[in-house]
Amino acid sequence: MSRESRPPVSSASIVVLTLARRVEAELNAALAPLDLTVSKLGLLGHIASVSGASFSDLARMSGITVQTVHAAVKGLVKAGLVRDLTARAGSASAIEITDDGARLLQAAQEVVTGVDERLFGAEADPIQRRLGEAVLTAFREMLDSKA
Repeated sequence: MSRESRPPVSSASIVVLTLARRVEAELNAALAPLDLTVSKLGLLGHIASVSGASFSDLARMSGITVQTVHAAVKGLVKAGLVRDLTARAGSASAIEITDDGARLLQAAQEVVTGVDERLFGAEADPIQRRLGEAVLTAFREMLDSKA
C-alpha cells in the first residue's frame, strides 16, 4: 500500500475498529469448520463461565437483546451444546453448557490460539504484535484495578 493511499492515523477508535474487523473476519473464517461464529463462540463462552445464567444475564454480558439471545440459545440447544434447565413459559431460565458444548469450546479455543499466533505472535507484523501486547496488558491492569 502506498503512503498516499493509507488512511490517516489520527483516531485510536478508527485504528482499533479497523483491527477489530480484521480479527473478527480471521476468527470467523477459522471457526467456520467448527460451525461457529465469533458471536456464537462468545455466547457459548459466557454460558460456560456463568453456570445457570439467565437470558437477561447473557444479553447484558454479550451486549445484545434478550430476543437475540433467545434465538441464539435455541440454536445452541438444538445443536446439543447447551441446555435450559427450566425451559418453561413464565419461569426464569438457567442455561448451562453440555459436555458436547464444552468439547466444542475447547476446540474453538485452540482455533483462537492459532489466530492469535498468526495475527499477534512472534512471526506477526511487529506493530500488530505490540498492539496485541498493549491490549492484553491494559486489560489485565483494568481487571487488577477492579480486584
